[in-house]
Amino acid sequence: MSLLKVYPDAEALGAALAAEIVTGIAVAAAQGRRYLLGCPGGRSLVGTYEAVAGLLRSAPMDLAHVVIVMMDDYLDDAPGPVRRVPADALHSCERFARLRIAEPWSRAVGPWHGIQDDHVWVPDPGDPPRYDERISAAGGIDLFLLATGASDGHVAFNPPGCDLTEGTRVVRLADSTRRDNLVTFPHFGTLDQVPRRGISVGPATIAGLSKRVRLVATGAEKARSVARVVATTRWEPDWPATIVHASREAELWTDPAAGGSTVAEAANHPRQLGS
Repeated sequence: MSLLKVYPDAEALGAALAAEIVTGIAVAAAQGRRYLLGCPGGRSLVGTYEAVAGLLRSAPMDLAHVVIVMMDDYLDDAPGPVRRVPADALHSCERFARLRIAEPWSRAVGPWHGIQDDHVWVPDPGDPPRYDERISAAGGIDLFLLATGASDGHVAFNPPGCDLTEGTRVVRLADSTRRDNLVTFPHFGTLDQVPRRGISVGPATIAGLSKRVRLVATGAEKARSVARVVATTRWEPDWPATIVHASREAELWTDPAAGGSTVAEAANHPRQLGS
């Protein structure tokens, strides 16, 4: 069963989630093990990533044990062997991971060890199952941060109709997902410029290889997806964001703008989804 938490606004949510991340990093360091953080690109978690950097500037710590596990990336539509888009492309998830997460956090800790170059992981479209094997061998993802598509509930590039048993794989992006990504990456200009394929962790990766999951959805545009997740207590293939109901220690973190009156009533009173 998943837990619903409502914050006054996106800034308050980001600050609370950043505190959870930094605490997890410190605990893993004390235990002498790696800390794997599953991360989306895009807009939803930017405030959280920035808040983490702020906490690290205030209280620097060693980040050499931190691994950023990106959930997906776009694939080049050009003919030939399947490959990710170039790492310098504006919509590259590897680029996002380095510019918005790894580099700012590393700068924040100053003379302490930052995130190592080889600790930014992105799935390889040439061998998708290897990603899940790599995560499993590392002990699983300590905390997987999720975002949800506004119009179709997609998580990572998992489209409506995907199966709970699917792991990391090459997927064809749903047109609804591609339209959502026009908002995230306005440089595309038109839908035809949005890649049609991606490499993505699957529902099984999230549910089976994560110790904790936080699905973040804020703002009125995410209200439809929040309503679908709140209305059920189980995985529903036509709305991938319901993966929280199949995951361990999973919570939906939102704000009144995304949840409307139903979620607003739950503010300051965490409750089980579907109750």
